[in-house]
Amino acid sequence: MTQKLTIQDIANLAGVAKSTVSRYLNNGYVSKEKAMLIDKVIRETGYKSNFFAKRLKTKQSKLIGIVMPRLDSFSAGKLAGFNIILQQMGYQALILISELNSQKELDNISQLIQQGVDGIIVDSININDNHLKLINQANIPIIFTGQSHDKVNFIKVDDINAGKLMGEYIASLNHQQVVFLGVSPQDNAVGVDRYEGFRQGFLANNPQGKISFVQTDYSLEQAYNLGDTVVSFEPSAVVCATDNIALGLLRYFHEKKIHVPQDISLAGFGGYPVGSISYPSLTSLAFDYKHLGIKTAEKLLSMLQNQPVTSEYDHNMNLIIRESTRLAKI
Repeated sequence: MTQKLTIQDIANLAGVAKSTVSRYLNNGYVSKEKAMLIDKVIRETGYKSNFFAKRLKTKQSKLIGIVMPRLDSFSAGKLAGFNIILQQMGYQALILISELNSQKELDNISQLIQQGVDGIIVDSININDNHLKLINQANIPIIFTGQSHDKVNFIKVDDINAGKLMGEYIASLNHQQVVFLGVSPQDNAVGVDRYEGFRQGFLANNPQGKISFVQTDYSLEQAYNLGDTVVSFEPSAVVCATDNIALGLLRYFHEKKIHVPQDISLAGFGGYPVGSISYPSLTSLAFDYKHLGIKTAEKLLSMLQNQPVTSEYDHNMNLIIRESTRLAKI
């Protein structure tokens, strides 16, 4: 039988009441004889209930909700990692995009809870009191990545350490006047920790150096539009909070005939594949987002099994030195 069957069809074929089939799917009491009849029909017809019927029977939907801030190179890596583990364990993902909007992120979490997912992964842009209230009201496991907070379960890259590594590297090239093209402190990880780590690493190795901070958003367009502001500080190096920001600024440099790295060194964070084919290729502090996605999904599955998990910072990162940086001119 290939047509889509209903609970009523199963009841008719088994010779039992519809309510009996419903109780069977709900793990309610059904006599052994009737349970055998229903089971036989299900096996012979290949009947498969939908996610909500499965939830009634198994108390699980086998759905995991995922909230992402945006879709780009870094999110693709994380999603690939999530998917490797979730598929192995028979879960499917329901992905919602918050578009870098904190309220939409909260709305997406609420929607997933209402839709009956078994657990949620939130790649958050910030974690505030509204998040904590929502988590406390939910009766399902929720784990965060992208941001940290002492009252939630999380796993994220160590942005402070990443910033330090980049700061130490730029200082080793003898750059004195540096611009950090960063994002709003609303994003604590990228907007605060990454910049603070860079400041610490750079000044610890170059006390006479100067860092000028210019705020942008995550887009290539805004970085490009801020080119005049960046060059007004007369930097010998510019470090950008993400590779995308760096690539937007690189376009500005090309148009203004500012040569990278001969005139200005340029670097970013992320290790996006496009940075390897830009001209010049982009120096970047690379994160293994796929590895992070795998570890995040593993932690959520442990939570689903009522196993204790520990929040952590992931240190799996690597400075990739390419063509866009060089020793400062003396």
